[in-house]
Amino acid sequence: MTRMFGIIVPIVTPFDEFDHIDYQATRMLVDSLINKGINCLYPCGTTGEMLKMSLQERKDFAKAVVEYAQGRVPVFIQVGASTTKETLELARHAMEIGSAGIGVVTPQFLGVNDREMEEYYVEVANSVPKEFPVYLYNIPQCAGNDIKPTVVNSIVRRASNVVGIKYSYPDFIRFKDYLLCNDGNFDVVVGPDRLFLPAMAMGCVGTVTGCAQCCPEPFVAEYKAIKAGDWEKARQLQIQANEMCEIVHAGANMAYFKAALEYNGLPRTYMRKPALDLTEEERNEFITQFASYKKKNNYERYV
Repeated sequence: MTRMFGIIVPIVTPFDEFDHIDYQATRMLVDSLINKGINCLYPCGTTGEMLKMSLQERKDFAKAVVEYAQGRVPVFIQVGASTTKETLELARHAMEIGSAGIGVVTPQFLGVNDREMEEYYVEVANSVPKEFPVYLYNIPQCAGNDIKPTVVNSIVRRASNVVGIKYSYPDFIRFKDYLLCNDGNFDVVVGPDRLFLPAMAMGCVGTVTGCAQCCPEPFVAEYKAIKAGDWEKARQLQIQANEMCEIVHAGANMAYFKAALEYNGLPRTYMRKPALDLTEEERNEFITQFASYKKKNNYERYV
């Protein structure tokens, strides 16, 4: 069973000026990130504007990313949707196209209780083979729902292929509690990438970092330093990565990610409404900062 590890990049979904998915830009992004040394890809997540895409678009995009990756790195598909029926359909599709596994975000906006949360995940996990890994995805500040550690343990007891969780809220006590789930045999992946280093010191296995697609080098080097036991080097690289995260607004507005990718040499791509692209003034100010950061650290453009 393939597991998430290291630098896991939740790629943007590139939309062209006609609001269609730009598959040329997608292929270029996949190739460039793999060439830069990232460890896993994670399409159709929050950074990918998942809830603005149709079911068919999500299937087509997921399939394309798996095909473009060509087995060079594992691809985990985020399949959580607005209804259980759609989530089940996307989960089965992810398995059929040869993805390494799936992530499943909690139900969004409308509240669910603990029993409903448990039943949701158990049904999704049991809809795919037991050897197909499932990661919970908890982003309470956006989804409006939270997965308690006690609920995680109840889910794992009923669905053994639930092997980990991506947690996107900066709560180290909760990280500790998740690491103790399933008697300590449970992968925890950190969402707040600026906390990657201390999270790894606690025992997390990697970070899902949208910022890394803008400039993968510091995160890739940091993960290598951690694995080599060079924590001082890793600390310096985390400081460097944090500076970049601040420049690209740390995922608070994916329009900055798309502007960074254009600077790196990819075709210009656009946000899907109601989100808007940067104004020219915002773009120019951002590019000045981003270019200065890359030049200072000797990081090249992708293309």
